[in-house]
Amino acid sequence: MNVFWFFPTHGDGRYLGSTEGARTVDHDYLTQIARAADSLGFDGALIPTGRSCEDPWVTAASLIPATQRLKFLVAVRPGIMSPTVAARMAASFDRHSKGRLLINVVAGGDPVELAGDGSWLSHDERYEAASEFLTVWKGVLSGDVVDLDGKHIQVKGAQQLFPPVSQPHPPVYFGGSSEAAHELAAEHVDVYLSWGEPLEDVAKKIQDVRARAAKRGRIVRFGLRVHVIVRETNEEAWRAAEQLISKLDDDTIATAQRTLGRADSEGQRRMAALHGGRREQLEIAPNLWAGVGLVRGGAGTALVGDGPTVAQRMQEYAALGVETFVLSGYPHLDEAYRVAELLFPHLPGRQQATPTGNAAGEVMANQHVPRLVSAS
Repeated sequence: MNVFWFFPTHGDGRYLGSTEGARTVDHDYLTQIARAADSLGFDGALIPTGRSCEDPWVTAASLIPATQRLKFLVAVRPGIMSPTVAARMAASFDRHSKGRLLINVVAGGDPVELAGDGSWLSHDERYEAASEFLTVWKGVLSGDVVDLDGKHIQVKGAQQLFPPVSQPHPPVYFGGSSEAAHELAAEHVDVYLSWGEPLEDVAKKIQDVRARAAKRGRIVRFGLRVHVIVRETNEEAWRAAEQLISKLDDDTIATAQRTLGRADSEGQRRMAALHGGRREQLEIAPNLWAGVGLVRGGAGTALVGDGPTVAQRMQEYAALGVETFVLSGYPHLDEAYRVAELLFPHLPGRQQATPTGNAAGEVMANQHVPRLVSAS
């Protein structure tokens, strides 16, 4: 089980939709999160993309020296970026980080934002362009000289002179819920990511992508992008969930839902359908809470509970074939520690080694070291 964290380059705080308890997300703060995730044992971290975010490539590159083992899941935007330029960026980053780059393919979803970036492609055309993009991108990084006379991309003699550390190329991650997205996943990606939906819905997506990939002789791995609210007890966790949206008023929710509703993303439509813009019945499956999606685009659900409960829910997704969990929580620095302390001990292979030195807690009466308590 791979467990990733998240860099909140679009803002962070204790409450959604409020400046109360908000954090200044500058390079110092992002460095704190990077060092925490690295030292706590997270395998990687996702950096979001879009006009509301700091640029993911500049941000990720600046954090390489602050980390030792943490992998960076960084976005490429087909239809906006050149595949050969993106390949050079990827190869350079992968070499400078000694093989710690993962690629997140983002085909888009908000026509207004895409128009601002000069992309006027329709929903299905974006996935056509993404397929052509990945054909070139993967080809040159694998050492091939690529010619492509595609519908959206044309290159002749494209090549990458300096190879990446990761062979044949950095692993490709991707998420999308439409038929066009599933076709792209089956043809090109290494890891298909689903947002946090009820088990039966995630199972259907996995089965569909797996079957489409098998027809092409390919095997795709799977991941889940979801928030997490973990506390020492279930009651505390649910109180924390309610507190997270306690500063939201109905007008703010309605405004956010109108803006999110203009997206032509099937995944965003599915997220919105889980809550319908209403505060009632936000627990849409056992310990799966849709409150984040009232105002946040993209991943809008959270696993809520104590460590053993959240671990059990994650194991249920793992039984479907999910190998990677991309988690996040508000505020992201504090919650990284909570997840490591309260959740990791209950995940397979995540039990921390016996602490040494002063890592076992404060020494009592200047002499007595606290005894290690094993996870139940």
